[in-house]
Amino acid sequence: MAASDSEGRLGEEFFTPGTTSFTEFLAAHRPELLPTRSPFPDGVRAEPGRFPHGTTVLALAYRDGVLIAGDRRATMGNLIAQRDLEKVHPADDHTAVAFAGSVGLALDMVKLFQVELTHFEKIEGIPMTLRAKANRLAGMIRQNLGQAMQGLAVVPLLAGYDPAAPEGRRGRIFSFDVAGGLYEKSDFHADGSGSPYARGALKKLFRPGMDRREAALAALQALYDAADDDSATGGPDINRRIFPIVSVITEDGFERLPEPETEELSREMVEQRRARPDGPGATP
Repeated sequence: MAASDSEGRLGEEFFTPGTTSFTEFLAAHRPELLPTRSPFPDGVRAEPGRFPHGTTVLALAYRDGVLIAGDRRATMGNLIAQRDLEKVHPADDHTAVAFAGSVGLALDMVKLFQVELTHFEKIEGIPMTLRAKANRLAGMIRQNLGQAMQGLAVVPLLAGYDPAAPEGRRGRIFSFDVAGGLYEKSDFHADGSGSPYARGALKKLFRPGMDRREAALAALQALYDAADDDSATGGPDINRRIFPIVSVITEDGFERLPEPETEELSREMVEQRRARPDGPGATP
């Protein structure tokens, strides 16, 4: 990656004490490798519909921690670019990040964020606090502002389990805007083009103290409502057996729900929709 001699030995920059941020290290020595570099000359914008775009993602707190989920569709204008995109990824053992926006750029940013957290822990000997992780991700988004203004925006959603938080509030959710603004959300949140419909569904379905199954069903119902009104959001594809990704983060760490479990819950939800197409009413 960085300079090395003819025998393949690493350059001295690898052995010089410096920042705990891998992103800052990369910016100092090989900035062209950063995904946040501008791909177009100033004043040039990406043509709408030319690059795959992903939506919708959401997160909600539940009894044991926090759940984070996303649909699987990516679109290019009016075309479906991919039906089985993975928008939810572990950042470390107790943190996950999901994304809406430009797919290629978002995937690079997720990988860079994973390295950022690993690099910090190796340098400092301890992991970042959850708030510090959110601040680091906000800084990375801020570095991408130039690309966002050119039409290549990434809007991540961060969720994690915080053992330092009060009992019952350890599942925490952070959202961001394209300029790197950071906002902590209570109980639930959704991002992406289908997010208004997903948030509307979660408003009526969320209740404190839900167990894992109840939280997963609420998330699937919200994504179904988003897909029902937003063409860029994909619902469960029963025939192809493509279902939303649902993951949880608890004291035990990150866990992606096994596909048979997600399929069972999705089929149950679809069957419920046969009798009530608009979905369940508000939780008493």
